Amino acid sequence: MSGDSVIVVPGAGHGEQVRLAPGERLRFGRRTGSNDLVLAHEGVSRAAGEITAQGTFWVLSNLSAHQTYAVENPEGAGEHIKVAPGRLDAPVPFEFARVVLPAAGELLHFDVWAPRHDYAPGGPGPDGTTTRPAFGLDPTKRYFAVLAALCEPRLRGAPHAPAPTVDQVTARLAPVWPGANRAAVQWNIDYLAVKLRLKPDPASADQGPRLNGKKETLVGLALRFDLVREDDLRVLAAGATEVPR
Repeated sequence: MSGDSVIVVPGAGHGEQVRLAPGERLRFGRRTGSNDLVLAHEGVSRAAGEITAQGTFWVLSNLSAHQTYAVENPEGAGEHIKVAPGRLDAPVPFEFARVVLPAAGELLHFDVWAPRHDYAPGGPGPDGTTTRPAFGLDPTKRYFAVLAALCEPRLRGAPHAPAPTVDQVTARLAPVWPGANRAAVQWNIDYLAVKLRLKPDPASADQGPRLNGKKETLVGLALRFDLVREDDLRVLAAGATEVPR
């Protein structure tokens, strides 16, 4: 997307786009005449909210008296923020976002594109000891392929999908790991739980409480800190150049 403008795209049935320069506002709601984006649904407030462009990001005001709005990152595997009723100028950090409004049993939405974010240039840092990586995952190892298979449904656009079962992961890994079986996949899941510090090492004297929902916890941690991204799913492709070992 070019320039510093924010683009608002209404939901299904609307083809137009609204471009907002920094400082410009867009009001949305049920009432015609006073809103720039009309959501003609009896479950939407007459004056439902307002979007304001702010350079490389935008803010959302929820003018509803009772409804919480969700702003989802469709590319973020479930990443979202909530904007409570009456909350003004909540900053939205996503370059691509979907504003979801609950409306009398339905979920209405519209999309918002913000300008491309700026990042600090890479390069050598200050002299001294190199900072240790937070998790130190190796994408050439089998445990990483297992983690990628666990995260795949949410990274493929189903942000609320449950984590795959061990049998589903085993079948998914067959093209790149022909020797995969249920026991080996489960071992790697247990190994990941230790490596990502979700549970103590088996050699530790203090084993702590039992970790329930291990796969869900692994997926949640991996996606929260971008340990697995959509590009990493290439390790699951049958023609992957590097077979996990």
